[in-house]
Amino acid sequence: MAATSAVHFTVNSSETKRPIFFTSPFRQIPTKRFNLSCRSTKSPPKSPPDLAEPNSKNNKKKNDDNNNKKNPSLSLSEQLQPLTSTTLSNPPKDQSQLLSKPKSIWVNPAKPKRSVLSLQRQKRSLYSYNPQVRDLRQFAHKLNDCDASQSAFLAALEEIPHPPTRENALLILNSLKPWQKTHMFFNWVKAQNSFPMDTIFYNVTMKSLRFGRQFQLIEELAEEMVSNEIELDNITYSTIITCAKRSKLFDKAVEWFERMYKTGLMPDEVTYSAILDVYAKLGKVEEVLSLYERGRASGWKPDPIAFSVLGKMFGEAGDYDGIRYVLQEMAALGVQPNLVVYNTLLEAMGKAGKPGLARSLFEEMVGSGLKPNEKTLTALVKIYGKARWARDALELWERMRSNEWPMDFILYNTLLNMCADLGLEEEAKKLFEDMKQSEHCRPDSWSYTAMLNIFGSGGNVDGAMGLFEEMSELGIELNVMGCTCLIQCLGKARRFSDMVRVFGVAVERGVKPDDRLCGCLLSVVSLCEKTEDEDKVLSCLQQANPKLVTLVKVLQDKKLGFETIKDEFRDVISGTSVESRRPFCNCLIDICRNKNNHERAHELLYLGTLYGLYPGLHNKTSREWCLDVRSLSIGAAHTALEEWMGTLYKIVQREEALPELFSAQTGTGTHKFSQGLAHSFASHVEKLAAPFRKSEEKAGRFVATREDLVSWVQSQAPSTAITA
Repeated sequence: MAATSAVHFTVNSSETKRPIFFTSPFRQIPTKRFNLSCRSTKSPPKSPPDLAEPNSKNNKKKNDDNNNKKNPSLSLSEQLQPLTSTTLSNPPKDQSQLLSKPKSIWVNPAKPKRSVLSLQRQKRSLYSYNPQVRDLRQFAHKLNDCDASQSAFLAALEEIPHPPTRENALLILNSLKPWQKTHMFFNWVKAQNSFPMDTIFYNVTMKSLRFGRQFQLIEELAEEMVSNEIELDNITYSTIITCAKRSKLFDKAVEWFERMYKTGLMPDEVTYSAILDVYAKLGKVEEVLSLYERGRASGWKPDPIAFSVLGKMFGEAGDYDGIRYVLQEMAALGVQPNLVVYNTLLEAMGKAGKPGLARSLFEEMVGSGLKPNEKTLTALVKIYGKARWARDALELWERMRSNEWPMDFILYNTLLNMCADLGLEEEAKKLFEDMKQSEHCRPDSWSYTAMLNIFGSGGNVDGAMGLFEEMSELGIELNVMGCTCLIQCLGKARRFSDMVRVFGVAVERGVKPDDRLCGCLLSVVSLCEKTEDEDKVLSCLQQANPKLVTLVKVLQDKKLGFETIKDEFRDVISGTSVESRRPFCNCLIDICRNKNNHERAHELLYLGTLYGLYPGLHNKTSREWCLDVRSLSIGAAHTALEEWMGTLYKIVQREEALPELFSAQTGTGTHKFSQGLAHSFASHVEKLAAPFRKSEEKAGRFVATREDLVSWVQSQAPSTAITA
């Protein structure tokens, strides 16, 4: 019986320098296991296992049998010689490319790789070293530096150092900076017709055109791709949509997004965030939420940018529940808000009127380790100023200084404006001096304007004039707002000569009077008691708005009828900005009352009501009738009260139905048009012997019952002022 032994061979570890070709990283030859049989001479030897291909199996077997018969005494190494020459042969010549070293891929550890839901993007070509890269990059720099005209660019292209193969053309296209040259080179490459144009060439060109916001050219290229049956991938659609968004062509962005969806392509993070922003800017809240839910259902995980878009949308609408929904979604998905998201949500909280929640959100941001920037702090200061949270705003200012948080002009000026709104003159002075000591945020024109507003509101004439002189010495421009604040301050102090000088200097320095400055001059006219002072102010107003001066003189002419007044008033108001129309009418009424021309004052109040300048003057419910004079000047409020009392007198006389309660709202004196209004209104109520008394529950409110009003009508006849 024959004895059989199986022998297994491995490479000797001492022979480490021998090249082992079958360990190539590209292809591995499968290891084959074989047996060698050693039998006694009594039995005929069997042929060893065949290592050749199946189609040559028989021939190989015959050759091996013949060799073994001819050399029965061969050693084991000699018997393995055919195996060595077959298995460890030199690689074929066409294998050299496969054995080349692959290009290493650089990964930025600080920037995670962006995940894509659907990898429908162009395929990258295999890397191969191009010795012409250096020449082509230098040539691209020459193209960037050459003249932008088409003739000069085409002339420069004639000096291209190498033929425009696909790789060479793509390298140059990627290196061109101006979108005009990128577009011209793309058209030139197409005209050469050296190779077929594919998706990547269009994408690179579109991205360059996007920088120039050339949506029309991008759309033409996209339609060309469709006509030539060139695939539009995720990058193509994303570039089209984002360019349409940047160009504020929101309808086009929606159109291309819908076309993308119809092709079956799944949007990636960039596309989703862009189209969400488009829908939000269009005010399509339902579409935004529908798209968000559709993306979430498809496996999309929103990034902080998408949540920033949602937060901004809800903030614009003042929807606090929507803002809370954004915060809950971020917490559920484990998305950590970044600084941009926090800034957006803070602004949204301010628009929604939630200062307390904004403060909590800010503390959460600081607690998470994020350092607020200038935009964060500016948003929070605006919120505190709007809510009149002076103490919180000042505490925030101290934290800024102690923590050395970043400050810029916008933040400093926002703090100064907040101090002006809250009447914090001493704090504003300290802040202004701090700006002067700063190396990077020296006071600018807007900083001085804020201080002029603070001094003007507080009646600090000397401080305001000192700032004006300081601005002249330092060469800081006096803008129209600063000029308005200074003239208002000087007018209230009856320093008319200084006011005329300031106005003359401002006009010489290039200040162009606007409607707000004209309204300020008009209010100063109402303060003039002497004719010579009035003439000084009217001379300034003549330079700013001659029609307004004409109207003032027409109102003083008692011979002119109501229709003439109406035409002149309509001509002036129609050419005035909307926000300045009511202040103009208020000032004109004040001028008429100061001239004891009450009839004209009542006519102006009627015209103001007719043209919609006092929309909330009268409010009626079944229980209460209210007169709201908070947006009126003192003279206009007196006129409105007289009109109202005369109307109520007639209603009582006709025995018409009356509500249980009557009230008048003057506010508490914090509005710019109602400073001191409550006190003056109370004096006029007493003068008319009207049955109103101050409310004990709410300041700036006067109330009367139905019985009080009926009793007042029965006790006295209407005065001349009431029946006017």
